[in-house]
Amino acid sequence: MLVRRNSNWLPEVFNDLFNSDFMPRITTTKPAVNVIEKEHEYTVELAAPGMTRDDFTVTLDEDENLVVAMEKKTEKNESDKNNGHYLRREFFYTKFNQTLLLPEDVDRDKIVASVENGVLTVNLPKKSAEDIKKERKIITVS
Repeated sequence: MLVRRNSNWLPEVFNDLFNSDFMPRITTTKPAVNVIEKEHEYTVELAAPGMTRDDFTVTLDEDENLVVAMEKKTEKNESDKNNGHYLRREFFYTKFNQTLLLPEDVDRDKIVASVENGVLTVNLPKKSAEDIKKERKIITVS
């Protein structure tokens, strides 16, 4: 039996409908995250190939949790239509948001983040034992 293989198994009218301004195609993937504990700091590494520092937002939310968001904004270019279209696209991140609960010993005022070679690195310095003792509040029972 002869089987005909056609890479365009979905009619073009459906491709146009699902990749239009009416119904944009959304590609989301959860990047790999490493968390490393060292003597004086924690390090969070997030794999983000093709991303730049402008694609990231690193903040502390109202509960002082670390929020890492990334969004790659792509512009539609009409000249791309002449270069063909993707039949399958798996290696492109568009939007990601992750909230990480921070340990109490993280010095939230000294957190720094950088991007190099497609990896976002967030350094979370630990507070010293003295600083932690100073922060403890003793409540007098009356």
